[in-house]
Amino acid sequence: MVVPARPGPARPGVTSRSSSAVSVAGRGVPGGRRSRVVLSEAVGELTLHTDIPSRSEVEQLVSVRDPACVSIYVPTSVITAEARAARIELKNLSATAIGQLEAAKVDAAVVADVQEGLDGLVDDDEFWTVQARSLAVFASSAGLRTFRLPNRLTSAVEVADRFYLKPLLRAVTFPQAAFVLALASGSVRLVEVTPEGPAFTVDVPGLPRDAASAAGKSSIADRAPSRRIQGSEGQKVRLRQFARKVDQALRGVLTGLELPLVLAATEPMDAIYRSVNSYPHLAGPGIPGSPEEATDEQLAASARTVLDRLYADELTAVRELFDQRAGAGRASADVAVVARAATRGAVDTLLVDIDEKVPGFVDEETGAVELAADDAAGYGVVDETARRVLLSGGRVLAVRRPDVPGGGPVAAILRYAL
Repeated sequence: MVVPARPGPARPGVTSRSSSAVSVAGRGVPGGRRSRVVLSEAVGELTLHTDIPSRSEVEQLVSVRDPACVSIYVPTSVITAEARAARIELKNLSATAIGQLEAAKVDAAVVADVQEGLDGLVDDDEFWTVQARSLAVFASSAGLRTFRLPNRLTSAVEVADRFYLKPLLRAVTFPQAAFVLALASGSVRLVEVTPEGPAFTVDVPGLPRDAASAAGKSSIADRAPSRRIQGSEGQKVRLRQFARKVDQALRGVLTGLELPLVLAATEPMDAIYRSVNSYPHLAGPGIPGSPEEATDEQLAASARTVLDRLYADELTAVRELFDQRAGAGRASADVAVVARAATRGAVDTLLVDIDEKVPGFVDEETGAVELAADDAAGYGVVDETARRVLLSGGRVLAVRRPDVPGGGPVAAILRYAL
């Protein structure tokens, strides 16, 4: 069952030192996709402090079936000194989960394995020195996986034969985090933006200092011996060389991530960088004006405005498409209809209310919905519907109730009319 709990501290804080990928409870399972970037001199690898899962990682989680699947969400803080409250919360929720497993008569050896993993995580001092805004924990007889999330989530624990993923999907849908590339001919830096905490300049190996040094010149106005590179056109050639080297350096940090990259630059640097960029999640809107005099916090504030615009535009487009498709029988906000469509692989886009759970079962063959008590024997109908949409290649957006067309727990845009 899902157990609401007191929200954790929500004030901004300061970052703690970074560590390498964390092995949980001695099982050697990394903490997930990492997001705070520093260069570790000890191990020579990039380490990141938020673990926003990629789609492939979410698909791995939705594919798990195990009689002892435990899903726990705990609000945390970037302030290391505040970790104790989160550890106590995790310990309490873990005890609730173990009690539910025992009540469901799950094999004692399996319960012991799950408990060992959860206890090990609670006792892992190094793990708790590096946190984000929330922690998601997924434990089963096969092991344990954690994700440190930038979103502020409510405490919850769920026990079933599959993981409870709807809160995690919120972090994937709208992570409220991004990177800002502050780019000018005289300087460049990458800034990490979190929802509430302070912004940080990222250490990017191989990042050129400025356009002149990238070209091996004292100034981008220097002419080549052949005199072919001169004037404004010659400067644009130097700036394009600079932009390519910046893009190449960022690949080592951004490859595999799906966070938006917001560009802060003036013309012609803005257009030049966009013409050579290889990162697929470069945001269309940018931050106008020269970034050289702007602080990291000022850039972060501007980036959050860009993110709000991106997410609002995306939701507006989805709602408009839902209204268009509804008239042709290719959209529905009925839980039973949507569950059947998801079972048939007919859902293209699913919106789910992140805060509501509909306990029950969804038939494996027909998709028929059967409501049930909220206990370890059942699972969330909406969560299971989302799982089936993901496995069939559909898109799932976890949103607040006002953003769900029809005002119910789910709404779906279908690939074809049923």
